[in-house]
Amino acid sequence: MLPVGVLVSVKRVVAAVLVSKAADATLLRRRYAMALLFEKRDHIAILTLNRPDALNAIDPETAGELIQAADRVMEEEDIWVGILTGAGEKAFCAGADVKKYIAPSAGKTISQLHEQYLTGKDFRVVLPRIWKPMVCAVNGYALGGGLELALSCDIRVAAEHARFGLPEVNLGIIPGAGGTQRLARVVGVGRALEMILTARHVPAAEALAMGLVSRVVAKEKLMETALEVAGAIASKGPVATRYAKEAVIKGFEMPLDQALLLENMLSTMLRDTADMKEGSKAFAEKRPPQFLGK
Repeated sequence: MLPVGVLVSVKRVVAAVLVSKAADATLLRRRYAMALLFEKRDHIAILTLNRPDALNAIDPETAGELIQAADRVMEEEDIWVGILTGAGEKAFCAGADVKKYIAPSAGKTISQLHEQYLTGKDFRVVLPRIWKPMVCAVNGYALGGGLELALSCDIRVAAEHARFGLPEVNLGIIPGAGGTQRLARVVGVGRALEMILTARHVPAAEALAMGLVSRVVAKEKLMETALEVAGAIASKGPVATRYAKEAVIKGFEMPLDQALLLENMLSTMLRDTADMKEGSKAFAEKRPPQFLGK
């Protein structure tokens, strides 16, 4: 048997090793934690920005994972609808991580940054490339690039404590990922200019009144509501919902006569799909349709 003093020393060493291993494990979990979580529920993909300690600000790792996740949503045929949200309750996304994302870009030329945007290697352009319906669940702050991500989605649902803003002019820059264009198209030029030029934060209730979001719910009901909306969309013909989104978004930028031609073309193309035949048959048989996305 070891002397008492030696035994105490051994216990202290073992305890120190265990504490060290626990600290190492915590560090590893933080180091290798996914910056963006990807989950599939039936035909719904849930993308969760996963940097709650940094208000889900976008750093290069998050940007890369967001691009990959967007590609999955676009390419995987069994995904019919997407939901984008943020981890935690404080923020959906506080925009770009100034220290990790904006500062390193200072060494690039204007042409290099523009080329990155044009080639789709910029997280700010990935969501608009998705023609499947996208729902945004805003759980807290949606600022700068965070609001621009939300504006890239089709339907926005907000928690009661959510706040929206484009504070770029505080940094001597302007919104550069669609904020000046999409916000004006959603809420009107006057309201958009007031938000952009003053950098004012807009609370959820005001965002609802101006049409920036479709619904405002209690924070504990946010994901339930987003899933309810996404589920309602996923129960419809997926080719039809994609074409409907395309008709609205592309048509909005066209003269009315050209937009009507686009609508007619897309509507006509749907008439020969398996989903159209299944939808008609299910209606006649008074049963829910079993769409295949074909």
